[in-house]
Amino acid sequence: MISPPSHCPSCKYSIPWYLNIPLVTWLWLRGRCSNCGAPISFRYFLVELLVGLLFLGAWLTAGHFVLALAYCVLFAGLVIATFIDLAHYIIPDEITYGGMAAGFLLSPLVPAMLGVQTAPQAMIQSAIGLLFGVSVIYAIVRAGKWAFGQEKIELQPGSQIVFTEETVQLPGEEIPYEDLFYRHGDCIEVQADSVNMGERHFENVRIRLYSDRLEIGEETFDPEPISRVEMVAQRVVLPREAMGLGDVKFMGAIGAFLGYKGVVFSLLASSMIGALVGVILIATKKRQWSSRLPYGPYIALAAVIWVFEGPRILKWLLPG
Repeated sequence: MISPPSHCPSCKYSIPWYLNIPLVTWLWLRGRCSNCGAPISFRYFLVELLVGLLFLGAWLTAGHFVLALAYCVLFAGLVIATFIDLAHYIIPDEITYGGMAAGFLLSPLVPAMLGVQTAPQAMIQSAIGLLFGVSVIYAIVRAGKWAFGQEKIELQPGSQIVFTEETVQLPGEEIPYEDLFYRHGDCIEVQADSVNMGERHFENVRIRLYSDRLEIGEETFDPEPISRVEMVAQRVVLPREAMGLGDVKFMGAIGAFLGYKGVVFSLLASSMIGALVGVILIATKKRQWSSRLPYGPYIALAAVIWVFEGPRILKWLLPG
């Protein structure tokens, strides 16, 4: 059972099944809660429409039920990962690890998804794709760490930064520590105007958070028992990465479904899509050069392109 069940974000009204019909209910109620009248974000309608179109495409493309079902599982994971990554810069382990397991377990039932004829071949190709996806993207993450080093972020005066147990919270952004701490010496550095840590208070002090210790001025603390540190600052320096570890696991899941060829295509296509989107955002002044962009949506889009047109694109690029 899914918990909590579908409910209104404003009044928490539990939505009954007859008011939870995808697309239809949102249009019927004109995007508002039937209980309190509060607006329901268009994002819900957009997600439902996107999933419906992808599922329809899967049925029309696959040719038989089991293959279509496998594509629907893949597409559902891609859509969920895309919207979570866009909102929170995180791809949950439930999607990545779950996708790896689902792709491998489904592979013997749908060898055609991996371009082979038999179940044993499909399982081998799924395992190779999973390992290839993880190893290639991990190598890119490692190279990016060494190449890019650190990112200096200037904030508005009075901005709040929070160290939680699993993430660092910046104004309008939340970053998991696993996407920041790669090398042993990686640290988050803040020159803080004020700091609150439990009952302790500090003024005009430098903070450095490593994976294994927290330095506040001349004092050093074990970060493990510390659940929250709040500070006011105008500048933060972050370890900089090309991609996060969530993208590594995400590509592994795609490899489990689509094999190593799908990984190669998704990597190349997502790079081109991401570069194009980044240039457009910078040209329209909606992003700065140093802004962090979620990469998961580009990987997801590239994987969808591979499912529908990837092999034909490869034949066009590599004739004969």
